[in-house]
Amino acid sequence: MLTIRPFRKGDDEETYVQIFNRAFLDYDDIRSLTVQDVKTLEDAPSYNLDGVFIAEWNGQSVGMVQALVDKFRKEKKGFIQTLAVLPEFRRRGIAKKLLIEAVSDLKHRGMVVAGAWAQTDRPICTHLYESFGFKLVRTTSLMKASLLETQETETNETITMKEAQTTSKEDTALINKLDNEAFREHFNHRPVTVEETEYILLKMPWYGRQKAWFAILKNQPVGYIVAGIDRGLNKEKHVKYGWINDIGVLKPFRRQKIGATLMETAMQDLRSRKMINALLYVDDQNVTGAVKLYETVGFKLYHTSAVYELQLV
Repeated sequence: MLTIRPFRKGDDEETYVQIFNRAFLDYDDIRSLTVQDVKTLEDAPSYNLDGVFIAEWNGQSVGMVQALVDKFRKEKKGFIQTLAVLPEFRRRGIAKKLLIEAVSDLKHRGMVVAGAWAQTDRPICTHLYESFGFKLVRTTSLMKASLLETQETETNETITMKEAQTTSKEDTALINKLDNEAFREHFNHRPVTVEETEYILLKMPWYGRQKAWFAILKNQPVGYIVAGIDRGLNKEKHVKYGWINDIGVLKPFRRQKIGATLMETAMQDLRSRKMINALLYVDDQNVTGAVKLYETVGFKLYHTSAVYELQLV
C-alpha cells in the first residue's frame, strides 16, 4: 500500500539521505549526502525543506519529492526538485503519485507555474514530466574539459586578475553586485542576497570554501569567476574534478575576451591543485552566448538536461 506524507524536520533527515543516496547513486556528477549536509542546507538563507514529501510502501520509505517555493522570488513560480524513487520500487506509479502531490502543493501555495528538469538520457524521467503535461522550454548542459591538455586561447592582456578574499565582507558584496548585474537578463534569475552569496562561497556542503577572482579593467571590476572542488564527489566517484561554479561579465564589457581570461585563471588554479578535469553547468540558450566561450577554452558537451514548465492556472 502506498502512502505519501510530509517531511518531518528533525526526524526525517536520515530518511532523506538514504533515499537520495540510493536513488542518485548512478549519477556521476552527484555524490552521496550526509545528515550534516542536509542540516547545512537547512541553514541556507534561501533553502528550506518545506514541501518535501516522503512516499512509503507498506511502511517503508521508498521515495521523495520537493515542491520548492523560493521565498525571495517575486514571480509565482515553484520548482519540482529531488524526485526520487528507490530502484527496486520503480515502475509502480510511485513517482507519478509524488509528482501529483508536489504539483498540488505548489498550487495550494499560490504558484502559477511549476518548473522541473531531467537529464535527457533518462527517458523514464523525461516521459513522466511530458506525460503529465510539462512543456520543454529550454535545455541545459553539463560541460567538461581536460586540464591535462593546454588550449591555445586568446585572452585580454589589458585585464588585471585579482583573487577575491571570500571571507571579506567587501569582496563578498562585490561578487554579489557583479553577479546580480551580469545575470539580470538570464532565465529564472532573481536577485541574490549578500547572505546567499556568502553561503555559496563559504558554506555549501559540496565545496566548502570556494575561490574567486575579479577581472579589473582600468581599476574597475568588470567580471568575476568562482571555482571549487567537491572532494567528497572526487573520492566517491574516483575522479579529480574541479568546478567552475559561477562566472559573469558586465554587459558593456562582453566580447572582449574577458570571460576567456577569467576561465583561464580558474582552470589554471584547478590544474595547480592536481585536478584532471573541469566541469560546469550552462543554460544552452544563455543570452551571453556562454556555450561558445566555454568551447573556446576546451569544454565539450558531457550531459544535457531538459528544462520543463507546467502552467498551474
